[in-house]
Amino acid sequence: MPSHDPRIDAYIANAAPFAQPILEKLRAIVHEACPGAEETLKWSMPCFMHAGGILCSMAAFKRHVSFGFWKHALVMGEGVERDGMGSFGKMASTRDLPPKKELLALVAKAARLNEQGVKTPGTRKAGTPKPPPVAPDDLAAALNKNKAAAATFKAFPPSHQREYIQWLTEAKRGETRAKRLAQAIEWLAEGKPRNWKYMNC
Repeated sequence: MPSHDPRIDAYIANAAPFAQPILEKLRAIVHEACPGAEETLKWSMPCFMHAGGILCSMAAFKRHVSFGFWKHALVMGEGVERDGMGSFGKMASTRDLPPKKELLALVAKAARLNEQGVKTPGTRKAGTPKPPPVAPDDLAAALNKNKAAAATFKAFPPSHQREYIQWLTEAKRGETRAKRLAQAIEWLAEGKPRNWKYMNC
């Protein structure tokens, strides 16, 4: 007997009448294809877990239901585009579901991928390097007057420089900014990064 999460029962009961039979059928197919699947709620929608990872999920909307595999590209094939969050487009009735035999095979395939520990292929974005940080005029002027602080700031990696610049530019009042500037120069002269207080926590 598959384990049913009462929260999924409630989700289906609260769904629109057209959606309930679709959700029930999808739920039954997942458990038939993967008897070990565990039910849970993630992102407020029903999800099925297997072998330590998400297998698939379903969601009901005002006019349609979606059902999708977590490893969509690996299960469905690279050429099959997702429609929103689902693997099969918008389904408004049980007639919109793929044939049961096909769905069973796809769920079983998704289960095997999880069992084998196959990871979702990452879509790596070509990283555009951040431009080097530019000190605002007041910080630049203060650094020109303090060689030790200037040397520290110049030697810092861009991330450390940005922390000081951001802290300074986030000040909403002039007097707050002036206090932060004085504090920044003092810490920089001592060779300290902006978040030095938390480095040994």
